[in-house]
Amino acid sequence: MPNNPNPKKIYDQDTELIEKINSGRQDLFERLVLRYEQKLFNFGYRMCGDASDSEDLVQETFLNTFKYLKSFRFETKFKNWLYRVAASICIKKRRKSKHAPERELSLDEFIPREGEHMPSEIPNWASLPLDNVLNNELANIIKEAILSLPKKYRLVIVLRDLEGFSTLETAEILKLTASNVKVRLHRARLFLREHLKSYFSHDK
Repeated sequence: MPNNPNPKKIYDQDTELIEKINSGRQDLFERLVLRYEQKLFNFGYRMCGDASDSEDLVQETFLNTFKYLKSFRFETKFKNWLYRVAASICIKKRRKSKHAPERELSLDEFIPREGEHMPSEIPNWASLPLDNVLNNELANIIKEAILSLPKKYRLVIVLRDLEGFSTLETAEILKLTASNVKVRLHRARLFLREHLKSYFSHDK
């Protein structure tokens, strides 16, 4: 086995392709686009709820990726780095989607106060992975609830529960501590559970 000149270098499915692109085969960049454009579109749609805005996000993400690809040092998975670029664009994007609610909701009322505890029993629907729930009639309700979240909470729950990144990967993408990711994810899930409670109570 050949020695690794960079012991911190992380090898994944994209490593060889990126090395070829950075060595002059820029025509191969299209392969990266084909590999990730649908994933990035889904991420953008979950963040802004609008197809046109999602397409803009994909285009801007790949433009920035192409521009700065030579600065990628393989110290993380390329996918994580790519989503960091996309998340940064989301954070800087000030124009609100026409499909987003008029105002973002505060999560303060869903944070347990001192001396209060979360219920010991959580309904089955509350523990389902969100990507499973999104396939049924709750899709629009959950979509609007997610769009109502402040962006910093929305990013965390989309990356963790919908895109499937781990806590550490989400922290790396958003440049947060793992503890901060857990706190934001907990608050976002509390809000979604509360938001869906009325739906399920009416369904009984």
